[in-house]
Amino acid sequence: MAYEREAILKPFREQEDYMRDRVRSGIEQNRKGRATVKVTDREGKPVPGATITAVQKSHEFRVGANLFALTEMETEEKAAEYRRLFAECFNLATLPFYWAFLEPERGRPRYAEDSPKIYRRPPIDTCLAFCEANGIEPKAHCLDYDIFAADWVKEMNTVPEIRKALYKRFSELAERYAARIPSWEVTNENLFLPNPGRNTVNFTQSDNVEWDFRMADRLFPLNRLVINEAAPNIWPCFNGNRSAYYMQIERALYKGCRIDSIGMQYHMVFPEEKEAEETKLYYSPEHLYRVMDCYAALGLPLQITELTVPCYRVSEADEEIQAEIIKNVYSMWFSHPAMEAIIYWDVPDGYDWTELKGSLVRHDLTPKKAYRVIRDLFHRTWRTEEETVTDEAGRASFKGFFGDYEITVHAGEKSVKQDVKLLKKGKREFAVIV
Repeated sequence: MAYEREAILKPFREQEDYMRDRVRSGIEQNRKGRATVKVTDREGKPVPGATITAVQKSHEFRVGANLFALTEMETEEKAAEYRRLFAECFNLATLPFYWAFLEPERGRPRYAEDSPKIYRRPPIDTCLAFCEANGIEPKAHCLDYDIFAADWVKEMNTVPEIRKALYKRFSELAERYAARIPSWEVTNENLFLPNPGRNTVNFTQSDNVEWDFRMADRLFPLNRLVINEAAPNIWPCFNGNRSAYYMQIERALYKGCRIDSIGMQYHMVFPEEKEAEETKLYYSPEHLYRVMDCYAALGLPLQITELTVPCYRVSEADEEIQAEIIKNVYSMWFSHPAMEAIIYWDVPDGYDWTELKGSLVRHDLTPKKAYRVIRDLFHRTWRTEEETVTDEAGRASFKGFFGDYEITVHAGEKSVKQDVKLLKKGKREFAVIV
């Protein structure tokens, strides 16, 4: 059965030259920069002939996954392995802020670590403790998402009543977490309207996006505000700057709303018998770049906020296909100048949102090839470790991927270590005194 699935790889292989050229040139131009290190002694004199070693510690680019299975493992040994696998691969984690599960009972939110357990909805304080212990950036998903509004909210019948409750929710979350969580998804999947069966009264309002972002801007002035939308409303229905999602964002910007990043989902959860037909555009390198290039014209960064590529079964052949797809799409996204983050949706099978075995590790937490592909791309292939020597002016340079570095300078008997940040929009020259 698995060999038949190779038909889904056809777009990648037919457009391989285009994909390879854009990936190679894009990564070189958009993900790397030249840094200069100037070494002086304590009198300010340049130190020629000093050996400089630059070792990258982390990426500026965010590669992540949701953290929903954090408290789901059956044993402490398995829980420890989940935490290890997550921290070894990712520098960003999406936390579950769904209203229905964060405040299922009005006025009694589940923030604290000892909150009543809900499946795949670990308490926020538990998630933050893990993130902060491992140097992982947390991200909130999301402030206003109709399908996961609390039941007591769905019983409200007027827009003012719902917006009063929303404002209270926004305010409480800002007070408790704004200083600890840099990025907040504000709205999610607005383009599934109209659908009275899933929408609260607020989501049926034409100014819903604008209202939410204005409130978020007021209460989260220093945070990154993200809009998010489902894959079917972005990739297969693309119509340039006349695409519904594009125009929704454009309208909000014209009305003065602050949107800091554009979220784009990419769940490939189709029935296996329909997979090849459904994924033709999703797996077309030319189409992926066309969509990214268009949305980048809005002048905002892009994020792949939710990503699933199925295996359908536990087999080497199916896991090879999953890994090849993931390597291709991650490489294209990483190469694009507007992309700033890629977030996989669920790490282990058996604790995920779909039964299509689309996670990165098996139920027993043994890694699939896809996990190793992501880990190795960001921690080995796209990673810089350079050695150079200062010239007569005490200067030396290296070109590296944007991120955090440890610089070690050896000058005679002296050795100095210094942490520096080589960022896309940051400083490029660093001074070291030996």
